Order: sequence, then structure tokens, then C-alpha cells
Amino acid sequence: MSEMTSATPQLLRRVSAGAVLDFMRASQAVTVTEVMDATGLTRATAISVCEDLMDRGWIRELENQRAFGGYQKGRPARRFELNERAGYVLGMDVGVAKATVVVSDLRGKALGRSSQPFAGAEISAEERIAVIDSTAIKALHSVGASPDSVLAVCAGIAAPVDRNGDVLVTQHFWGLFDVGLKAALQELHGWTVLLENDANLAALGDRWRGAAAGVDDVVVILASERLGSGVIDGGRLLHGRGGGAGELAFLDMVDGVGDTFGIATMARQWAAEAVAGKARTSLREYAREGAEAEQVFAAAAAGDAVAAKILDRLADRMARVIGAVATIINPELVVIGGAVANSAGVLLEPIAERLKEFTATPPRVAVSPLGDSIVTVGAVRCALDYVEKNSLDLELMP
Repeated sequence: MSEMTSATPQLLRRVSAGAVLDFMRASQAVTVTEVMDATGLTRATAISVCEDLMDRGWIRELENQRAFGGYQKGRPARRFELNERAGYVLGMDVGVAKATVVVSDLRGKALGRSSQPFAGAEISAEERIAVIDSTAIKALHSVGASPDSVLAVCAGIAAPVDRNGDVLVTQHFWGLFDVGLKAALQELHGWTVLLENDANLAALGDRWRGAAAGVDDVVVILASERLGSGVIDGGRLLHGRGGGAGELAFLDMVDGVGDTFGIATMARQWAAEAVAGKARTSLREYAREGAEAEQVFAAAAAGDAVAAKILDRLADRMARVIGAVATIINPELVVIGGAVANSAGVLLEPIAERLKEFTATPPRVAVSPLGDSIVTVGAVRCALDYVEKNSLDLELMP
């Protein structure tokens, strides 16, 4: 009984510190009175907790300023704010062709970014780790941050990852990403590394700062080269037993779809088929190197009938994909994400018109404003979630 009694003040202080820090993260500069109102702490406790958090580096006290130089009776109120540069988090997007790393402060503001290609898809694990590590160090150097200041890292990969951060390796392609990244970066820098599927991170990122902000039931489909989805149900990210929730391999069996190739891939393929024929189209000027998706969308916007037909086929295909997803999962919203989202807005109306043909529960459909940053935004959010959950156990650099 004595141990429980002696531990109680320490536990209460920890809970109070967590509440104050959470309030600071959601606010700008705050006074002690505002801390009291938000947390229910007494003035003495609020001041003591703020001073402790300040000593530990999580918050800072602002210089007192009297309003516009006018007379103010008594001492001015003490003001505190989150020290957003107390440490940094890294958000990584590790694809088959390149690695991209974003450095963020503790408010989620992206400060620096670096991207480097891999020498090939079949490079060794050591080579892949070396490129990822080099990219991360370049990103840190771009903002004058040291590796020791990194509090957490989240890396998104194009393979299923379970709740424990283990890669599901039942296909050769997924195995390319099972390179021991967590252990390698821990050994190199002492970093805590969280591993997650890229589409799952896209869902977290878009729900944080995209079209799905505030939506609890949403599917985000990465739709550029290949189709993959992240599912948030009731505000909770779904993984499934082995991390396979959201995988779209079943599209091989969906009439009018038949595979998991994305919008960019199909736009290129159908443009090449059109150019190989006798159709009159402005896409012929790209015959040598092949028309990219952006060029197909631009040609359609300029009135090219062949390009417009390709967009119509894309809309029909995506309506079938979204209809199948909506029938299985029944989300409120489906978001089309990835680099192709910058152009895919023109597909929304025809997709919406056709959805009722393919599902009895048609969702709203939107495109993400995050473009090709959607995975790194979600990775930053995931790393911040870890830091915010474990703040009081983390030691900051002096």
C-alpha cells in the first residue's frame, strides 16, 4: 500500500505533464491561466509542470510584452509555447525506384526534403539501405539538423506491413522491401524506425491534411502506377492479420478491370495503342518517347477526341474499382491519391455518374491535394504520433 501511495504523486505529475504538452501542441502561445482552463490544474501545479517541461526542452517561455507599450497594472502574464525544434521526425517514402525523405518539426511543418534513385529494382539490401540512409542525411543537412536530433522515423514501403512492423513476404516484389531497415538505421544512428505500408500512410496523410480531413470512414487509393489502398474505419487504420488489409489484388477478378494497373499506367498504354493505329490525335507528337498521363489529360483538355476517349475509359475503370471497394468496405469517402491526383479531378464527375451501376453504396469521391507528397505526409504524421505518445520517455538533445 505504501508503494502505491508513494507512486501516486509521480503518476499524477506525469498525467498532468502529458495534458499540458498535448494542449501546447494544439495551441500557439498560451498563458498559465489558459493552461489551467484547458487542463483543470491549479495555478501552482500548472506553473510547476510548465517549468518542468521547459527544463526538459519541450516548451519555451516567451518574453513578456506589454500590450502595445501601454500601461498595464501588475506583472504581465507568463506565456509558453511548444518548442517545435526540440527535435525532428523523418517521413520516408521508399519505392521500388527511389527513396524520398522529409524532415519535419514537431508541429508537422516540412522543413527539408531529399530524393535519390536506386540503381535498380534488384539491388541488394545493403545497397538499398545505403541509398535510404544517404537520402535521410542529405535531408537533415539541408535544414542544419544532426542525426542525433531525430526523435522518430516512419518509412512507407510498397508492401503489406503488419501491426508489429513486419513485412508480409509472400510475393517476390514485396520481398524487395524486406531489407532490415529498422535494425539498420537503429544501428547506424540509434533511430526508432516505424515501418508501414505506403497506401496506409497515404490514408493517414490525407485524413490529416487532405481531402479526407475529419472523415472517419475513408479509403485512399494510390492510383498512379499501380492501385493500392489504405482503409480507415471508424477513425482507425486497418491492417488485417498480416498487414494485407487494403490490398487490391482481387481487382484481377473484377469485370472491366482485370488487374491493378493505375491511371498513369493505363493512360500511357492506351495512348500508345492509339498512336500505333490510324487515329488522328495530337498524342502522335509523343510517339517516340510515349505520352505520359499528364500529356493525355492536357490533350483531352485541349479538345483531342482520342485523348478524351482515353479519359472516358479511365473514368469507367476507376468507377468499377471504387464500386468494388465501396461494396466491400462501405466508406463515406474514397480519395484518389498519388502524383496522378493533380490531373485526375476531371474524372470525378464521370466516376460519380457511373458509380451507382457498380455498387449499392456509392461513396463521395475526391482527389487528394497532397500530390506525390501524400505518403511522406502520412509518414510524418505516423512519426509524430509516436513522439506525442512517448514524449515523456524521450530525452532531447541539449
